[in-house]
Amino acid sequence: MARRTLLTEDEIQARLGEIPPWKQEGKTISRTWKFRDFPEALALAESMNHHPDIYNSWATVRLVLTTHDKGGLTNLDFGLAKKIDAV
Repeated sequence: MARRTLLTEDEIQARLGEIPPWKQEGKTISRTWKFRDFPEALALAESMNHHPDIYNSWATVRLVLTTHDKGGLTNLDFGLAKKIDAV
């Protein structure tokens, strides 16, 4: 399957099983982390070499992934989620 092809709902559910901490929210997947403080939270955001939507509130970071130019979830999003989980 092409990496930038939109996934079906069944494919999305199967891929979510590979990344349990992540949750589907419409056409995105997201995950939230709690850190000791703001600098530690920001370090995670700075370690990403991608353009996820990043929401940061003091010691909490929430990343939201979607393939904007496709208008939904693709294999790129799930591949990045796995890489993020490995950090």
